Amino acid sequence: MGYLPIYLDLGGRRCLVVGGGAVAERKVKTVLEAGGEVTVVSPLLTGGLGRLAAAGRVIHVARMYRHGDLRGFALVYVATQDSELHREIAAEARELGVLLNVADAPELCSFIAPAVMKRGELQIAISTAGASPAFASRLRRELEARYGPEYAMALAILRAARRHLRATEPDSAERARKLGALAASELPECIRRAEVGAVDALLARHLGAGLGALGLRESELTPSGRDRASR
Repeated sequence: MGYLPIYLDLGGRRCLVVGGGAVAERKVKTVLEAGGEVTVVSPLLTGGLGRLAAAGRVIHVARMYRHGDLRGFALVYVATQDSELHREIAAEARELGVLLNVADAPELCSFIAPAVMKRGELQIAISTAGASPAFASRLRRELEARYGPEYAMALAILRAARRHLRATEPDSAERARKLGALAASELPECIRRAEVGAVDALLARHLGAGLGALGLRESELTPSGRDRASR
């Protein structure tokens, strides 16, 4: 089976999680981080899910799943111990055309969840097509060691640079050239070494403007500023 790697915009979209255990909690948090609106169907919840429900961050339907519960949702995660229920939900999802992920049952899924490394707005997703989630997790840890918080800050600078050039450079080809040169530069390495002057010099060389012109503060390039940006 082949998979198409894509990133979904879940902002404001209704998503369903069937199950109230630790795996379901992880799925809920993932969807919330992506901006989705979450409903959880489960008689019981973990402490963490209970707190999210009490705070109004998720809607809790305190019962077992019923046929028809999938209607109106854009995406569904299922994480229970009931394999028969999983097959029933998978059949309904196919009927309704709803995107479905069933924990530990790739044969029932219409999408699988990759292991994801995040550094601010930078996301690197790793998939083994369901062959070995453990190996995907290993690769994610290796990437986390390779790409530190400086990459989140570098991406924030590149976003600001793109915005600046859109306002100051009318030639689209020249904008692309300047952004490409900055992206290929030693920007992440300079940020990692907290060399603010070197970062400013790179920006001046490639954009003709420094950090201030991009609306960025020097303090954001310090280790504490980079750590905030990487979250």
